[in-house]
Amino acid sequence: MAGAKNPKVVAWAALVIAVLSFGLSMTGVSDAVRKHVFPGASTKPRPYGILRLNRHRKFPARAIPTVAHAKRADRIGGKRLRDLTTDCAPNTIDFGTWCLMNAPYGLSNDEVGKNDYFFAAQKCVDLGGYLPTAGQLIGAAPRVKLASTIHDSQLTASIDLDPTDGLKDRREMSSTLTTVAAGSSAAGSEGVSEGSRGDPKQGEPDPVPLPENPRPDTLQYITVYDNGDKGGFAGSKPVSQPENFRCAFDKAQGRGAQEVG
Repeated sequence: MAGAKNPKVVAWAALVIAVLSFGLSMTGVSDAVRKHVFPGASTKPRPYGILRLNRHRKFPARAIPTVAHAKRADRIGGKRLRDLTTDCAPNTIDFGTWCLMNAPYGLSNDEVGKNDYFFAAQKCVDLGGYLPTAGQLIGAAPRVKLASTIHDSQLTASIDLDPTDGLKDRREMSSTLTTVAAGSSAAGSEGVSEGSRGDPKQGEPDPVPLPENPRPDTLQYITVYDNGDKGGFAGSKPVSQPENFRCAFDKAQGRGAQEVG
């Protein structure tokens, strides 16, 4: 019939197109064969290479590309980890994930004698940090000049060098607390307010008013000293007693009410 296509011609045309397509797709492979650049099997993805399974019979995680959604999931609010962390201030020492003042907090004239546990804890928070634990201070002793005895080295410790006002051994406050008496009252008490009433539905009698005790002498903070860079415990003092202190800071985004450095 006029105008009809010959089936054999159509079949041959399709075969030619298929062969040409295959040849074009193998151009890169042909170049690799010609250049002898086929790599062997490896757990690292390589062009024209064979990807091996790891010892757990799985493809290595690094061989699997990260899709766009996963890249976004690796961020917080579009920010990377380094965008959310900060460097230590100039007057602090870097301990990896946190920073520590390289010297005790310098009291102003109107703060002298007020630096008890409450003052120190709140001052460190105002600066964007916190009062370090005894463990942190002991751990930092080889790298920080902690307060120490008058016979310690002034090159590695903070010692009293001015004899005009006497010579005294020094120590530093930590946030670690201990009690020197038994019972819950040793850790202080909010007392019982005048006017408190028992629950009549439970048949409770009215509680007896008791005075509060928010700063008990039986609750004490542990002090630390340099001890020749080994760190040492220097006893405890009531939370109401003043003492030298320094602040610690996490490497995290944010800023305190007062700047450091």
